[in-house]
Amino acid sequence: MKYKTEISGLELFDATEENLEDILFLIHQIAEYEKMSQEVVASIDSLRESLFVRKRAFVILAKYQGKIVGYMLYFYNYSTFVGRENIYLEDLFLLEEYRHLGIGKALFKVLAGIALDEGCKRIDWVCLHWNEPSLRFYQAIQASRHDEWVLHRLEEEGIALLAK
Repeated sequence: MKYKTEISGLELFDATEENLEDILFLIHQIAEYEKMSQEVVASIDSLRESLFVRKRAFVILAKYQGKIVGYMLYFYNYSTFVGRENIYLEDLFLLEEYRHLGIGKALFKVLAGIALDEGCKRIDWVCLHWNEPSLRFYQAIQASRHDEWVLHRLEEEGIALLAK
């Protein structure tokens, strides 16, 4: 699906299997930006399986003047307090030279439209504490910051130990 945008030369569209190399490239780029390159284990095959076979997450790509310049990856989660599904934004990333053109806001507008269409009451995401440009952007779009929540993670080894 293609999404409406007011920015000349910008196309926002749902990724397909033909975009797997672009998606993996952008994942490597965000990992480099976040100083976490060593943590990327995603592959074309793992992305194909989770995005297009099992449909566990969704990707919207940004193409500006004919070049893929960014992506947004999201999935649905659930709030027991709200009693509704919501959207969790895992990644929103633009190549550095394409920031400050309104593309990030255009992607967020698309996600907000999806949330409304799907009856979602919230869009949640996390941001690294040192990422001041992103934190300023989120403040500018009226996102509220929730510092009282502490992220916890159980990784593969811990999952296996706990499951025994």
